[in-house]
Amino acid sequence: MTDRPTDRPTGRAPATRRPGYLGAAAAFAVCMAGTTLPTPLYGLYQEEIGFSELMVTVVFAIYALGVIGVLLLVGNVSDSVGRRPVLLCGLAFAAGSAVAFLAEGGLPMLCLGRLLSGLSAGLFTGTATAYVLELAPPGRRARAAFAATAANMGGLGCGPLLSGVLAEYAPYPLILPFAVHLVLLAASFAVTWFLPETVAGARPLRTARPRRPSLPPEVRGVFVPAGLAAFAGFSLLGVFTSVSPAFLAQGLGVHNHAATGLIVFTAFFGSTLGQLLVPRLGAARAIPLGCLVLIAGLALLASSLAWAVLAPLVLAALVGGAGQGMGLRGAVGEIAAVAPAEHRGGALSALFVVAYFGISIPVIGVGLLAEPLGLAKAGQVFAACMAVLAAASGLYLLRRARLSAA
Repeated sequence: MTDRPTDRPTGRAPATRRPGYLGAAAAFAVCMAGTTLPTPLYGLYQEEIGFSELMVTVVFAIYALGVIGVLLLVGNVSDSVGRRPVLLCGLAFAAGSAVAFLAEGGLPMLCLGRLLSGLSAGLFTGTATAYVLELAPPGRRARAAFAATAANMGGLGCGPLLSGVLAEYAPYPLILPFAVHLVLLAASFAVTWFLPETVAGARPLRTARPRRPSLPPEVRGVFVPAGLAAFAGFSLLGVFTSVSPAFLAQGLGVHNHAATGLIVFTAFFGSTLGQLLVPRLGAARAIPLGCLVLIAGLALLASSLAWAVLAPLVLAALVGGAGQGMGLRGAVGEIAAVAPAEHRGGALSALFVVAYFGISIPVIGVGLLAEPLGLAKAGQVFAACMAVLAAASGLYLLRRARLSAA
């Protein structure tokens, strides 16, 4: 992890007004938990509504496309109107998503809920990451970088764990998880409301205009390797959060919703563990090493799919998640360190655009292949393709590092 000081004006609030980065990280985690809350519930929705495995991946992709659309249109809007109002809007979209799921209006409401969830995640990903970094005192910048990425991955992991436990052991499995999430969102809204703004001269939200995320010259040199690592890592997480519940039920006979949520949580827990290693390794080594660990996770996933054995799947979640976490934190740290403060939100949003393409495109591919090949073989094809991409990314990064050192 690289945390280099900069002489550029930061446009941030004075140090005395920056005590709340943990509060911002907590709101970040709550918002992201809502995006994966439906994961263990897809089987229940299939029984109640009736749709194919391909439709599951399409519903999941609607979420990812919502994220990408927001990042492309207003990914850097917080650099001009401020971090806090953008995050408050994101929490409002998350609440709308929970209400759509509570309505239980069939597939259209399910799609609407996922779209609103994607909009909330799109507003949060780059903006909340920048906000947590800027709220932290200078001496805690590295800790804040971990808090931001851990809130992202930890929130994504806690969503399926919460809904899985409630669906298995509490009444109203399609209602209670979203009601609980609404309560958490209300608390997060209150916390965010009282946090200080970190963008100096922020304009009113009504003056915001759609602008694509921009890459200042300082960022372009590190963006390609960072983006490649993020794409490969997020693709693995996309498969775990979309089709792994179906494989657990159909291939392994695991119908316990809490167990499904726990396995998905393991992937995001592994991501958090991987992030903890980055400060010791440094981003230059962490990103290519993360690609190598990710390949090991993909190999374990392919083994589980081929032999219909549970243990390799659990290990794939842990190992693959660790590789993804190493790559993600290294990428976020490198880009945040070199981006000027006035472009930091946009640069981080651009990184997450690439990452969420990794979630959506391969997942839809698995859904399309599942019809003619079956879910297990479709997953093996996915694992092979992503392993090739991760290997290419790692080799590119190592070659670039050697050339820089020469």
